[in-house]
Amino acid sequence: MPYVPGKMTQQTLMDASQQPLFIGSQIYRGSRYGAAHPLSIPRVPTVIDLSRALGWLPETQYRTSPRAKPAALNAFHTTRYLDALQQAETDQNVSDATRDRHGLGTLSNPIFTEMFRRPATAAGGTLLAVALLEHGGVVYNPGGGTHHGQADRAAGFCYLNDPVLGLQAMRRQGLDRVAYVDVDAHHCDGVEAALAGQTWLRSFSIHEADRWPFTGAETDRAGGIAWNMPVPRAFNDSEFDLLLNDVILPEIARFRPQAIMLQCGADAVTEDPLSRLSLSNGCHRRAVAALREMTPRLLVLGGGGYNPWSVARAWTGVWATLSGHEIPDRLPQEGVEVLEALTWHRKAGRPPPALWQTTLADAPRPGPVRASVRRMAERLKSRSRAAA
Repeated sequence: MPYVPGKMTQQTLMDASQQPLFIGSQIYRGSRYGAAHPLSIPRVPTVIDLSRALGWLPETQYRTSPRAKPAALNAFHTTRYLDALQQAETDQNVSDATRDRHGLGTLSNPIFTEMFRRPATAAGGTLLAVALLEHGGVVYNPGGGTHHGQADRAAGFCYLNDPVLGLQAMRRQGLDRVAYVDVDAHHCDGVEAALAGQTWLRSFSIHEADRWPFTGAETDRAGGIAWNMPVPRAFNDSEFDLLLNDVILPEIARFRPQAIMLQCGADAVTEDPLSRLSLSNGCHRRAVAALREMTPRLLVLGGGGYNPWSVARAWTGVWATLSGHEIPDRLPQEGVEVLEALTWHRKAGRPPPALWQTTLADAPRPGPVRASVRRMAERLKSRSRAAA
């Protein structure tokens, strides 16, 4: 059963076609996977606070994310898994059998207080975004982007798979050309596995090679939908721009999507502890700006990102791009105070670099375009020409 917004009026549903909308929730404020978990950091609340401090997020553009009900989540996830996830939240414990079958109570997907409510809220935000985009527009749900979740199992910090649920909802709206673009450092294995072979979808993923989940080889086409781009360590801005401009954007232009979903994980930037890529956050903003011009409906999600300063700066910059605000060279004091209030157990006792607290935009991080990246781009371009 699809998610249907409560008492939303037709005018409310059309709001996204008038101005970009931001979806958030208080559930992200103070919710933690556990003290030592990479997602113990504040992310969405910092983006909200920073955007408001800069005057970029008026109430007219903010929407509170609903919590998706199990009936809506059943569009992808099994009843048995959803029951187990809700029971684990209630009991704050799981049996060995549940851990083995459903991946709950592990180091990656631990037991915590909001372990059903928080991901269900992220999924509700993505489903709300799809409803808001029915008449076109731009919606940003930084709490979404959990692209590793499987129908019957949690994986990779993802208890539910909101991108799959959102893409399915777009299909139910009658769209027959949807593009999914994923710039997270980790491959979108859950999305590809769930929707392999669906002719209405094209999936594009730039991700670090030889990193968990060890999927997404260039030759893996997921039944024809996938354009996988596994990239080497130290992948730089110049190499990102090559793949974006020579592979992704031309292929999307040929596909002419009625909607684009962008998973904008912030873990590919240099400062992130869970990848070895070397991008600036300008790559995220350039991808957002380019894709916005290619579709009447753009849904931007969050995703990975495990350094609180780099996530806040990248995702707030994404919102600036979506909402038409110019990023200042130096943040005003109100913005600095938001970033100065952050802490991180990985840097306990060590002050962050001043730029992390006083700026949003990274300096560009160009570099040589290595032969392996250039050859991959040429192969993918040849594939595109052959399919034309």
